[in-house]
Amino acid sequence: MSTVAASRDRYDVVVVGGGHNGLTSAALLARAGLSVLVLERLGRTGGAAVSAPAFTGHDVRLSRYSYLVSLMPEALMADLDLAVDLRSRRTASFTPTLRGGVPSGLHVHRPEDERTAASFAALTGGTEEYAAWQSFYGDVERFAAGLAPTFLRPLPSEADAAALADPQIWTDLVQRPLGEAVERRFTDDTVRGVVGTDALIGTFASLHDPSLAQNRCFLYHLVGNGTGEWRVPVGGMGAVTDALLRAATGAGAEVLTGAGVSAVRPGADEVEVAWDDEAGHHAVRAGHLLSGVAPWVLRILLGEEADEATKPAGSQLKINLLLERLPRLRSGADPREAFAGTLHIAEDHSQIERAYHQAAEGVLPDVLPGEVYCHSLTDPSILGSAPEGWHTMTYFGLHTPAALFADPATRAERKDEAVRRAIAALDEHLEEPLLSCVATDADGRPCVEAKVPQDVEADLAMPGGHIFHGDLEWPWAPGRALLDTPARRWGVQTDHERVLLCGSGARRGGAVSGIGGHNAAQAVLEAR
Repeated sequence: MSTVAASRDRYDVVVVGGGHNGLTSAALLARAGLSVLVLERLGRTGGAAVSAPAFTGHDVRLSRYSYLVSLMPEALMADLDLAVDLRSRRTASFTPTLRGGVPSGLHVHRPEDERTAASFAALTGGTEEYAAWQSFYGDVERFAAGLAPTFLRPLPSEADAAALADPQIWTDLVQRPLGEAVERRFTDDTVRGVVGTDALIGTFASLHDPSLAQNRCFLYHLVGNGTGEWRVPVGGMGAVTDALLRAATGAGAEVLTGAGVSAVRPGADEVEVAWDDEAGHHAVRAGHLLSGVAPWVLRILLGEEADEATKPAGSQLKINLLLERLPRLRSGADPREAFAGTLHIAEDHSQIERAYHQAAEGVLPDVLPGEVYCHSLTDPSILGSAPEGWHTMTYFGLHTPAALFADPATRAERKDEAVRRAIAALDEHLEEPLLSCVATDADGRPCVEAKVPQDVEADLAMPGGHIFHGDLEWPWAPGRALLDTPARRWGVQTDHERVLLCGSGARRGGAVSGIGGHNAAQAVLEAR
């Protein structure tokens, strides 16, 4: 659905980057009657939100990078007529435990019911911990319900955002390190860890970090559509971006793939954009340029020197696997239930903090905390022609910062060891080794694909492999922020009036949401 060449020498808007945010901007602006050109460096659109075979000889389509949808507002999907089926997982989370040599686990159902209460009681020995859980998440959900609709509006002030929250939850989430609230509200080490992990996805921080980076990450993971539920797109993540591509091109936007932008030159009245493709060097002018690439990359395109000191650094270990069967759990829990949601591994609060401090000292954590998802239990369509009983498995590891893999000479060895430790942490809770369940590809190799931050950077040009393009920001305007232009009001401004952020690096960017793309489009329309 991509065009082969630009049809004109000037556009109302040029979008750099054909990820989900760039396509969202293009679709909204083209629908409003503007001429739009999208330039994508790779040979396909979608960015990190793609579905593709990962193992030779198998047509199973994995969400190889981003893997769930939470923040994309249903109102935005409706506005763009996106025909995407987002399915709820019947299990919210399962956390296998081994206490005193006895295997068990904490099972949080969706929706929560008496089975969830019984699981808490069996683990903790009483009703107090589940009552604390309900109280905390009830406060968070009430805050999220008020805050979520503001993501598609001009930035609220900090005071307006604070008015949406109970004063105590505002203090817990916004003013003090999240670890304080977790330790004050909960007593069980496992429960504390399950709560805290949402603050650490792609974020290298202690729960007590004074920067509050972990608090911001936690808020984004809990605010989506007012519920914070993370859902599985039928057909994989590529189904989302394929629908966005259809919406953009159907409205008249032009999309060029294999177009690597080399320079952005802003002027007083327009912006010149230059790129290279198989046909040679090209340039067009535009009234506005929207950048879906990370702000650090955009500064280089604007002519600045690459500043390694300010380069973002990711922190995740992603492992994709194809299984011939789900492994049996030592606790006796049904694997089809335990693996249907988020399965927490080595994520007790004490384990998470120990892993952080080891990684901060430059040491690969001896026990890696991480989470496991088997999306084929919710969406069997991604399995293609795989035999009955086969499943996909995705592992997302915490506290594996880019610095641990910085030395090219030892990177492969260090990555292999990280994978070994991640699998070992899961094996502790299994009746059979995970690798005994793994399929082999057409060449007889185990169907295991691992990516550290450097791999993400190489594949997707995300600097440092940071999945949010940099640390997340609060989704409201700071107290003394100037909101005197459309770009500032929508949280998409740069130092150049006609160059706006539309990707994860925008305020209220991050995750698969389309919010950055929506807000940049609104700023352009307001400025016209």
